[in-house]
Amino acid sequence: MATMADVARHAGVSVATVSHVLNDTRPVLPHTRQAVLDAIETLGYTPNGLARSLVTARTRSIGLAVSAISNPYFTEILQGVEASALEHGYSLLIADPHDDPVHERKVVQLLHERRVDGMIVAPSADPGELIGYLGRHGVPTVFLDRLVDDVPAPGFTFDQVSAENTEPVTHLVAHLAERGHRRIGLIAGLAGLSTTSERITGYRLGLAGAGLAYEERLVISGNSEAAGAERATASLLSLPAPPTALITANNAMTIGALRAVRARGVSVPGELALCCFDDFAWADLFSPRLTAVSQPSKEIGAEAVRLLLERLGSPGRPTRTVRLPSAFVHRTSCGCPESRPEKGTVS
Repeated sequence: MATMADVARHAGVSVATVSHVLNDTRPVLPHTRQAVLDAIETLGYTPNGLARSLVTARTRSIGLAVSAISNPYFTEILQGVEASALEHGYSLLIADPHDDPVHERKVVQLLHERRVDGMIVAPSADPGELIGYLGRHGVPTVFLDRLVDDVPAPGFTFDQVSAENTEPVTHLVAHLAERGHRRIGLIAGLAGLSTTSERITGYRLGLAGAGLAYEERLVISGNSEAAGAERATASLLSLPAPPTALITANNAMTIGALRAVRARGVSVPGELALCCFDDFAWADLFSPRLTAVSQPSKEIGAEAVRLLLERLGSPGRPTRTVRLPSAFVHRTSCGCPESRPEKGTVS
């Protein structure tokens, strides 16, 4: 098995130079760097990651805590994180917090104990203990999708990345109002999440822009999951004056809403127009095809890695919150014909 000394001899450089190329600890002239890389390729040298981490105090690993198993949207984010991490030479340690604040705190501690260089976390609706732990230990962190405003850990700095939430929902409401709907319902997400509050804000702004009154009974929480949305949709359809249009605030809740609609024999879009926040792979296979807001999930994951690596490289830089635009995917569940335009950006 080739050693670092073998690489140095083959490239005609010192062992220290090979180390600087591998660990990126000091600038190396381009032709020298290439000679080292060529020697590594020729000799089949494999760096000792454990030994390198002992020298650099870095493991080149990232801890990712998202509820990917229970939420398909986070699965796509995970793909974006993984691709970007690998591109930059980092490995991932993944844990599922199950959107539970107590479990969230435990899995983040476990990731930290495995000496990850930093964390990417989609925080729960009650992230106080999580933020307290990260702050006490000074863990470089990026929050994704769900943004955090109140920080109970003084001096704790973090970056954030999320899709736009408010304007896309305003756009959905405006679109349904243009179709003649005056009673538009909303299946909202789990209380306490920034995504939930921002999408409710977008809903209210859309109503106001269309000259429609806000009716509290037309907004019911589906708790961001299918079963909750199924119950919430059934409740809306049982009202004396049920909505003629419905917006679901994530993809899991769209599935629950469709179950409730089917159970009651309600036709979409004939009796109920439907739009959803979060597009998903099979949305185009439903009949009717689902009109949706598509979030740039893979791009969110890649941006989270970029922000974390910038933080690792420059710990004292100002914090950043990045918002990425969503896209309006225009299909037929809203009542529009097939000939309408398919897609447009909503920021």
